[in-house]
Amino acid sequence: MPSIASSLLSESTAEALLPSAFRVISRHSETPDTVTLGLESEDGKEVPFAPGQFMMFYVFGIGEVPISISSDPQSTGTLLHTVRSVGAVTKAVVDLQIGDRVGLRGPYGVGWPVAAAEGNDLLVAAGGIGLAPLRPVVFDVLARRDRFGAVSVIYGARSPADLLFVEELHTWRSRFDMEFEVTVDRSDETWHGDVGVVTGLLPRVSFDPTRTVAMLCGPEIMMKVVANEVTKRGVAPENIYVSVERNMKCAIGFCGHCQFGADFMCRNGPVLPYSRLGDRLRVPEL
Repeated sequence: MPSIASSLLSESTAEALLPSAFRVISRHSETPDTVTLGLESEDGKEVPFAPGQFMMFYVFGIGEVPISISSDPQSTGTLLHTVRSVGAVTKAVVDLQIGDRVGLRGPYGVGWPVAAAEGNDLLVAAGGIGLAPLRPVVFDVLARRDRFGAVSVIYGARSPADLLFVEELHTWRSRFDMEFEVTVDRSDETWHGDVGVVTGLLPRVSFDPTRTVAMLCGPEIMMKVVANEVTKRGVAPENIYVSVERNMKCAIGFCGHCQFGADFMCRNGPVLPYSRLGDRLRVPEL
């Protein structure tokens, strides 16, 4: 006799919830609690994805967690995931070593509107681990740099030790075809750059607000403040995009765990225009 759960799920839905086997082929420590893992499918299949999409990452015997893809969209043979240890499952992910086997399913969700932003100026603002979901955007835009106007990236971390992708930050900052600014909340003797919040970097970058698309990812308070400041500079709220995650479980809009107002963030998000989410983000604990 079929179980109640199996009777509620269609065959296609049940199949969508099954992870595929991947192996860890590279591991790079970004910070003391954050790693970037490179994974390849055991069956050799590539995984095309759009910047901003995520995978459901299953550590056998521990559990499953949504993690954004942080690799170059042009390189679909190896998936990169940048993970910070904040709970039991993410700690197990961070502890994985080269050769370990995990399960992945996806990609899921609505990504950043990179193609729709062509012909416009682009502002990318990231805070903390929020740079990971935006890293594919930077890769994608720089690969097609002639299709965009001014490109500005601002990024903030808690301290110099918490900066992600340090080598790439130096590379991006040395380019002449984009503006790149970094700040930290707290400095140390190794830091000679800006100290302060991300919004303090906005006056340093130039963009035409009438033709700018902004993409924001980080703590919700950071995204709200940056969105408000960018709006004051004349960027329309419908041209400001934020990535918002909630408690994702099924990733296909079936379980309802990630409902945020009228949207299921796994299916309608995680990327949505600020004009659609702004009022909800202003409600505490929603």
